Amino acid sequence: MSEAESKRGRKRVYDFQRTRESILDAAEALFAEHGFDATSVESIAAQAGYAKSLLFQYFGDKLGLYAQVLRRVDQEVGELLARVLTYELTDETVLRAAQFKEFLTVMVQTYFDYLLEHPRLVRILSWEMTRGWQTFAQVGSQLVPHDTYRLEPLFQKAREAGLLRSDFVPIIQLTLMMPLCQAYLGYLPLYQQLLPQEELASASGLAQARDYLVDFIVAGMMGHIPETPAEKGN
Repeated sequence: MSEAESKRGRKRVYDFQRTRESILDAAEALFAEHGFDATSVESIAAQAGYAKSLLFQYFGDKLGLYAQVLRRVDQEVGELLARVLTYELTDETVLRAAQFKEFLTVMVQTYFDYLLEHPRLVRILSWEMTRGWQTFAQVGSQLVPHDTYRLEPLFQKAREAGLLRSDFVPIIQLTLMMPLCQAYLGYLPLYQQLLPQEELASASGLAQARDYLVDFIVAGMMGHIPETPAEKGN
C-alpha cells in the first residue's frame, strides 16, 4: 500500500469515528430532552447535520442508536469502576473496616462526580424509570457487565468480617449508590427553587452534597463499626 493510500485509509477511519460520535452526541441530547418515544430519527439527523439514511447505515434503527448511546456510557462507567477496583482480593486477604469504608466512599464519589458531569444521563435514566425500564430491557443484553465478578468476593469478605449491616443482595446494595446520587442531582433544580437562599449548585454546595451522600450511604451499609487497635495504629 502506498503512503497516499494509507493516509486516505486513516482519513476514512477518522471521518467515520467523528461522524459516529457527532450522531451519538445529537441523539444523547435529544433522548435526554424528550425521551426515547418522543425522539424521532429525523430530529436526530437534523440535530447532527447528517442525512437520515446515514443514521440507518451506522446504527440500523432508532433502537440501535439508543443502544449505542447507552453502550458508550456503559464503557465509560466500566473504565471508572476498573480504576476504583485497584486491588485484587485473595483468600488470605483480611478485609479491614477502614479499607472497606474507603472503597465504598470512593465508589459514591465516583458515581456522583460522573453523573454531575453527565446531566444528560441523569435525564435519560429518569425517562427510563417513568416507563418502567421498558426500552432499556430491549437493549440491556448489549451492555457488558463490568467487574461484578470481583465485587462478589469483596462483599463476601465484608460479610464474614461483620462489616455489612445487612445480608441484602450485595450487587443491589452497591448499585443503589448511583440512583441515590441521581435522585439528588435530578431534584437539584427543584431544591434550588424551594431554597433560593442556598447556594446548592456552587462548587462548595455540590461538595457538601457529595459528602452528605457518602456519609448517608456508607453509614447505611456499614453502620457504626469501631476500628480495631491494629487499624488505629495504621
